[in-house]
Amino acid sequence: MSNAKRALQTEDLTKIEVFSDPQLSPDGNFYSYVSTKANDKDDYNSQLFVQSLNGDTPVQWTFGDVKNSNLRYSPDGKKAVFQSTRSGLPQLWLLPTEGGEARQLTTFKNGASNPTWSKDGKFIFFHASLDKDDDIQNQKEASKEERQKEQEDKKKQPLIVNRLKYKSDSSGFHDNKRVQLISLNLESNTFTQLTNNDADHGFQDVSPDGKQVLFAANLNENADYELSNDLFLLDLQSKEYKKLTDGNGGYHSASFSPSGDKVVSFGDEYEYAGATLTEIYVFDLASGERTCLSKSWDMQLGDLMIGDTRMGQSETGPVWSKDESSLFFIATDYGATGLYKVSLNKELTTLYKEDNHVFGFSYDQDKEAFVLGISSATNPCDFYYLKNDGTLTKLTKSNDAFLNEVAIAEPETLSVKAEDGKEIQGWLLKPYGFTEGKKYPFVLEIHGGPHAMYGQTFFFEMQLLAAKGYVVLYTNPRGSHGYGQEFVDACRSDYGGGDYKDLMTAVDYVLENYSFIDEDRLGVTGGSYGGFMTNWIVGHTNRFKAAVTQRSISNWLSFYGVSDIGFFFNKWEHGLNLLDDPAKLWEISPLRYAENVETPLLILHGELDFRCPVEQGEQLFITLKHLRKEVEFVRFPGANHELSRSGKPAMRQERLNHICRWFEEYL
Repeated sequence: MSNAKRALQTEDLTKIEVFSDPQLSPDGNFYSYVSTKANDKDDYNSQLFVQSLNGDTPVQWTFGDVKNSNLRYSPDGKKAVFQSTRSGLPQLWLLPTEGGEARQLTTFKNGASNPTWSKDGKFIFFHASLDKDDDIQNQKEASKEERQKEQEDKKKQPLIVNRLKYKSDSSGFHDNKRVQLISLNLESNTFTQLTNNDADHGFQDVSPDGKQVLFAANLNENADYELSNDLFLLDLQSKEYKKLTDGNGGYHSASFSPSGDKVVSFGDEYEYAGATLTEIYVFDLASGERTCLSKSWDMQLGDLMIGDTRMGQSETGPVWSKDESSLFFIATDYGATGLYKVSLNKELTTLYKEDNHVFGFSYDQDKEAFVLGISSATNPCDFYYLKNDGTLTKLTKSNDAFLNEVAIAEPETLSVKAEDGKEIQGWLLKPYGFTEGKKYPFVLEIHGGPHAMYGQTFFFEMQLLAAKGYVVLYTNPRGSHGYGQEFVDACRSDYGGGDYKDLMTAVDYVLENYSFIDEDRLGVTGGSYGGFMTNWIVGHTNRFKAAVTQRSISNWLSFYGVSDIGFFFNKWEHGLNLLDDPAKLWEISPLRYAENVETPLLILHGELDFRCPVEQGEQLFITLKHLRKEVEFVRFPGANHELSRSGKPAMRQERLNHICRWFEEYL
């Protein structure tokens, strides 16, 4: 590694530009995208850009300290609808693509989101959160002052809870509002509420003839106790529903074929609970027959790559070809994601896969070409044009100035054989200014999930630790996606068993094969499930001299009742609920082994984390402190489970500074 470039610093987090949501124009001559970057108000701005496919410099379409996203072109390409917070809440705006000012389309009290055009360009369909008796023709967005007053008034009232699913990490405490589907007639400027069930509805697609809408929801009487998500066809004239699925699984990312005769969807039937591989299903609307195209692949569909510099949503498929003979999608496989094609006769073709992270795509049906969003271990993101002959052309230079200034470590890919013969993939980063013959401290990073994947994507936290002088190891132990159904299922009912051994085997491997690692200065850190594993590790071995546990789990008994997913997660991952076998849940809780902890432990936790609530960190801290162990607890106000990925920029930097401080002190 050349030292001509400077070392990465925590403050560099705010300099990175993050791309998402590429959208090709109907004529295929240019595309739009979303660029997100931290601003000077401790928040993020998201702006819309458009670029010609001849490689010209991208042109910025939106400005200001606001979030703009979800741009969708009209079928004729003359207009585009997008989502913006410029009025306060996310609302829909209409923009002439040849120039001119954007016009506000919605003023819904709780905002409007996720717009989609009808194929004739006369209607826009979208989501809106509504109370049961809301009049959609007379919606008025509350002012900032009115919203603040409403929030203050809420704080003065007790929260009445009568649902099992009464909170979520992304939304906080739920109210009685439900996400409904709305259509806007652009000619008459009138709104029509398409759904009114006591359920959240996820718009999927509108049929080519404009007569049906496809949506996902759970409309069962016992929906509060279920995790299924069915697909429904809504006839726009009769308002009658037709259920396409059988209530035994979860379905999403569905769309009509170009003829309207078929529907494709991602989904699974929870055969392995939360570790079940996603499949591609095609529904024949005339016969009602459902066909699974992917049953024999043993590959996870969609993008399951973990990173800390991805913001915004992007298409991962499945997307129809123009002649509806094939489908395109992203899949997660062996530390990377790629773009794939499958024909309706189940023939699978890899269109693009390298050692990197394809995080989104847009498909040109006429030219059979793609715009790909790609991140790598040494580049946060850029867009590329993939022609049907396989030619790949780089379109953007998003972070070139940053990358030309800062040294970024290139990972070395490892393959380690576990005790039972399983192959464990991992990556090793050398420290900034690496010198042969010198010994360096070491940090093991453990991902969350556990059913997710580390891999060939840009990870700021890893790079920062390498810049601070640490050798960094990150691996995919059993339970991770990317290595088939058996592998991802292998940690269920065995937390702290084979997964723990995989991690320790990987550490043993690098100590034996890389002489520049100082075996007396080993550190470990991880978040969520990775936080659980960090807690487990320090309770079962003293080989690490410092540990940082982030948004962790320490006690499965209390987790069952306090997490937004605890009531089903324990059953899914451990095979039992709280009352089934409390002794077993206590046996696999890191808190039980607190007396064994000799490793100095830093506990980082967001105070509004509803996924792994802060009481999990509190229990661990109080127990260790009471035992006079070396422990410190850092609480992040206003932060939820997504602190490291999409939290406030200042809080994200503070978190990184605490991690570096702790390892510097003890390693």
